[in-house]
Amino acid sequence: MNTERRSIRSYVLRAGRITEAQKRALAELLPRFGIPFAPAPVDLDAVFGRRAPRVLEIGFGSGDTLVELAAQRPEADFIGAEVHPPGIGHCLLEIEARGVANVRIVAHDAVEVLERMIAPGALDEVLLYFPDPWPKKRHHKRRIVQPAFAALVADRLKPGGFFRLATDWEPYAARMLEVLNASPAFANAAADGGCIERPERGATRFERRGRRLGHRVFDLEFIKRGR
Repeated sequence: MNTERRSIRSYVLRAGRITEAQKRALAELLPRFGIPFAPAPVDLDAVFGRRAPRVLEIGFGSGDTLVELAAQRPEADFIGAEVHPPGIGHCLLEIEARGVANVRIVAHDAVEVLERMIAPGALDEVLLYFPDPWPKKRHHKRRIVQPAFAALVADRLKPGGFFRLATDWEPYAARMLEVLNASPAFANAAADGGCIERPERGATRFERRGRRLGHRVFDLEFIKRGR
């Protein structure tokens, strides 16, 4: 797997407003619930103190869905990768408020986390909910869902593992389907090769905004082939 540092990223790191509570969370809670970025695979059994199903959410935003899923599924371990400090701070505050112990945060680029920190076959699920659709054609190269990214996700999933995605941007949903249906590593969980019914998961801020704007939400689910 090519781990050369990429020059095109799927996000722009903006200086958003951060509250005093979020600053406290970053200072006090990130050392407790964070995993420092490392250039080599980490021992997740040691990080969580157990062996359990492992779920990675890429770009968790404010972390509401991540924390909700972790609370609903205490038998699994959840890793969230995010770069925006206000969202990381909000997520940490939610972890503290709800008392969930099965979440860890990596405050770093999610693709580099996958490339460097996650061993092949280490994950049971990868979640990618409402990534930036980069709607302008000249920006399509910034979209995270590309053939190389699909291959990376497949490599880090166990056989039978799930790659779950959602977007409210129909052209991006079509591109996701195009890329993933063409991947020999994945089988579409939808019998017709399209989208699935919305699964049980918390609504992200981006989903709620999209629905207010009248956007349809597209959920996709792919299963890694193999045994």
